[in-house]
Amino acid sequence: MDRRLGVLETRFADIIWENEPLASSRLVRLCEEKLGWKKSTTYTVLRRLCEKGLFRNENGTVTSLVPGETFHAEQCRQFVDDSFEGSLPAFLAAFMNAGSLSEKEAEEIEAMIRRYRQGG
Repeated sequence: MDRRLGVLETRFADIIWENEPLASSRLVRLCEEKLGWKKSTTYTVLRRLCEKGLFRNENGTVTSLVPGETFHAEQCRQFVDDSFEGSLPAFLAAFMNAGSLSEKEAEEIEAMIRRYRQGG
């Protein structure tokens, strides 16, 4: 199932993940405050994301079917697959060539790789 979302849909999903479980009426208020959306827009987007299997709106309570961390990991993998033919090293090389990697970030990546190699 294609779960790719646009920028606003992702911001909407993040609102749910940060506040769940939440009443759909509270979701409407949050979307009005944070996104400037009307009630009808909120319910339309919620319905679409429920159809994509990300959320459930049951008895006026919105909960996730897919954890936010899982969704974002799927999106990252899809980006690497689509843009770099699935090559994480190619993605990292492009990122580093853009001069976007700080020394601290490099150290964090090295630490992640060490933990991965040690099985954790």
